[in-house]
Order: sequence, then structure tokens, then C-alpha cells
Amino acid sequence: MVCVLIIIGVPLFWVLITSFKGRPDIYTQPAVWWPHVWHPGNYHEATTTLPFWQFLRNSLIITAIIATVKFVLGILSAYGLVFLRFPGKNIVFLVIIAALMVPNQITVISNYALVAQWGWRNSYQGIILPLCGVAFGTFLMRNHFLSLPTEVIEAARMDNANWWRLLTRVVLPMSGPTMVAFAVVTLVNEWNEYLWPFLMSDDARVAPLPVGLTLLQNTENPSVTNWGPVMAGTLLTMAPILVVFLILQRQMIKGLTSGAVKG
Repeated sequence: MVCVLIIIGVPLFWVLITSFKGRPDIYTQPAVWWPHVWHPGNYHEATTTLPFWQFLRNSLIITAIIATVKFVLGILSAYGLVFLRFPGKNIVFLVIIAALMVPNQITVISNYALVAQWGWRNSYQGIILPLCGVAFGTFLMRNHFLSLPTEVIEAARMDNANWWRLLTRVVLPMSGPTMVAFAVVTLVNEWNEYLWPFLMSDDARVAPLPVGLTLLQNTENPSVTNWGPVMAGTLLTMAPILVVFLILQRQMIKGLTSGAVKG
């Protein structure tokens, strides 16, 4: 635990301290672990040098839409794979597992060509649609649905519950922690998504915060970056999703462990 805390905590501490440093304390050897002069103005510079609040607005819009679509599609697809009968169900699941094994970077070129052909570059839809795949969510929710008590499911079916009633009145009420875990993982992943929005956005109109941090880093001479405002912007970018994670961490851990009980 101490080793893990050091590996994770020291870089975060360095980011926090650097966000209050001036240039003399950043570009010096040996490294300065505590600023000689504190510069809280780095946070003002981070939010005014570039349209930070526009980047924040874009991140909120993109993350909210993608997370909502993934959440709904993940639950519905997992429900269909577990509780509905249709030909080729096992093949569909194998395709989903195969999609989990393919890194997103492999499909970047083909997706870029397709989106550019549709004229969707530098638009919300161009960023959002290619990121709406739900392989992980389907896999997680399917495993959890398989672990639900079969007696309860059969009792609901004997009461003539249709698929919608079975989903909303029986399955989802027993799946709270796993749904929280699914939602938190999705929110974190989409909030931190960088490569695809970077390729799709040309300016601040649709660029999210991770792309904005890159632009902030390059506002001056790229070889002599003023890391104080960049680290301040990094902390401001981390803050919203960190709050969400801290609030829901117990339900997330419980959901991930329960979802992995049965495969």
C-alpha cells in the first residue's frame, strides 16, 4: 500500500506544487519540491490565456452525451444477451469480446476518413459518434445480469412481466452498484479522451479540456513551456471527475466486484 501510494501520490503532489511555482522554481536543478515564492496567479493565467470555460463546456457536453448513450446501450444490449432468446446470440457476444481486444487507435484512420467524408470534422457529432461503442459496458452488465437470482427472474416471468417491466422493475433495482461502476468508468474514460477529439477539433468551438491543455502548453515557445499554468489547468481539469469518483467510489468498487462474479 505504501509503495502504491508513493507511485501514485508523488506525481500528483508534484503537479499540485508545480501549479503554484514560478519559472525560476520550475527550470532549476536540482528540482525544487517547495516553491520559494507562491504563484496562485497561475490559475488565473490558465483560465484566461485560452477560452478555458469554453473547453469546459465542450467537455461537459461531449462527456454527458457519450456517457448517456453508452450507459443506455450497454444496459439494453446486456439485457438482450442474457434474458432474450434470438439466433446467433453467442456469436454476437464473441464479437463484443473481440471488440474489447482491439485498441481504439487501430480504427482511428478508418474512422477519420469516414467522418471527414461526411463533413463532420470540427463538430460535436464527429467527435461523439465514433466514441459510442459499448463493448466494455455490455460485458460488465452481462456478467452482472448472469449473477442475479434466477428464482426472482422466473417469478417475474410467471407474473407475465414483459421485457420492459422485467428490466425496470426487477433487473435494474438489483443492479444499482454495478450501474454506478459502469457510469463512473464511462465518465472517467470519456472525460479524459484525448486522441480522437484532438484529431477532430480545429479550434475551441468543440475542443474538450484535454485538447485545451495541449493548446495551453503551446501558447508560448514550445521548447520553454510555462508549466505553472499548464499544471494549474491540469488540476482544474481533474477536479470535476475526481469529485464524482470520490463520491461514488464505494458503489463503484462493489459494482465491479459483483459484476465479475459470474462470466
